[in-house]
Amino acid sequence: MSETKLKYFGTDGIRREAGFFTPAFLQKVAKGLVNYGGENIKVLLGGDTRESSEEIIQNLSEAFETLGVEYGTVGVLPTPAIDYAFYEMGFDFAIDVTASHNPYTDNGLKFFERGKNCGESISEAGCLALENAIENEHEFEAVATSLREDLHDEAVSLYREHLLDYINRQDLSGLKIAMDCADGATSVINKTALESLGAEVTLIHADSSYGKNINDGCGSTHIEALTELVKNGDFNFGIAFDGDGDRALLVDAGGNLIDGDQVIVIVAEALKLKSVVVTVSCNQGILNWAKDNNIDIEVTPVGNHHVYAAMHEKGALVGGEQNGHIHLPNETCSDGLLVSMMIAKIMKDSGLSLKELASSMTKLPQAETKISADPGQKELLKSSDEVKKILIKYDAEFKNFGGRILVRPSGTENIVRIVVWGENLEKITELMNGLASELEKAIA
Repeated sequence: MSETKLKYFGTDGIRREAGFFTPAFLQKVAKGLVNYGGENIKVLLGGDTRESSEEIIQNLSEAFETLGVEYGTVGVLPTPAIDYAFYEMGFDFAIDVTASHNPYTDNGLKFFERGKNCGESISEAGCLALENAIENEHEFEAVATSLREDLHDEAVSLYREHLLDYINRQDLSGLKIAMDCADGATSVINKTALESLGAEVTLIHADSSYGKNINDGCGSTHIEALTELVKNGDFNFGIAFDGDGDRALLVDAGGNLIDGDQVIVIVAEALKLKSVVVTVSCNQGILNWAKDNNIDIEVTPVGNHHVYAAMHEKGALVGGEQNGHIHLPNETCSDGLLVSMMIAKIMKDSGLSLKELASSMTKLPQAETKISADPGQKELLKSSDEVKKILIKYDAEFKNFGGRILVRPSGTENIVRIVVWGENLEKITELMNGLASELEKAIA
């Protein structure tokens, strides 16, 4: 998106504590989508497994029912599956009820609209129309929904066939894969696609029911459980998804983390690509890899939409973030399950282990921390002269160790993330803690 200031939308839709999404708020959202798309739109609804998702989907259903809008529901489904299925099933829009990697106490709304050839994240004009409705429309008396056909099985089938077709139904026999579904949306499809190609898959944290355990000590934000399983078992690699399945982190057979930057390198080399897109949060190692291999690398602000926009503008076929959001060729949505299947295909085609494939990039030591910050403090971080002086001082310090710093207010949480890189982990960690302490005092 451009520099237009949005009040409710963050880096990935609208995300707040679950109680924020009241029936009245959701009625305004429904009206805003009608204002933007017209009265004859068709809307698909789905989401992740957090306990509030079921109620939010029901309240959205009642709002669209009252407005006379045709809608369908798919229940629990990963974000990339919703993005793919709504287009294939002939819907104009999709609303994905999810807070991704956040705890179950949060929730959110991601919006997709029909593009020329595929589903796409809703445009800035759509975001503005929704925000205008949230601010100016009035709530209404919603009626109970009529009996609607459950489209879950159809959507799962369409998405599974898409996954299989994307990797040309590569034979994956002989691969043993561990999978952590974060008790989230990928739990409804998990190993079935991989197993249909001959892989042997072991699941953990694959509860697909609505509840409180999504992302709780599991998944891509808590990869320790998967690491221990792979290290102590006989696996070729492991996959850990986030709550809505649009990103994944991998571990090799020895339990070593393979992050999004490394996945970009693996895919780019396998496909012999000459350009990639990363964000400012990337490890210094991928910048060094690009320079050493004469790869054109575009660096964007953090956020899926920034990556996708830059890929489209530059003609790059692969891009993503270190946290596991990866856009593969001809895909508009980052997709953790598809990425893991692509990696499995590359391993079979090359005969190399995941560790060997990832060795093309040498990661620099990296450390990160976070400090609490409300919206006012985040704004102060951007405008304070004292903060600017602190950042200039520490930037010079880090350059002495061949590194750099990134200080970024979160778009979805009341925190500021601090990430640092350099040649000496002990020293950059010490400097990072000093930086965090000074910033906390400056914005207090």
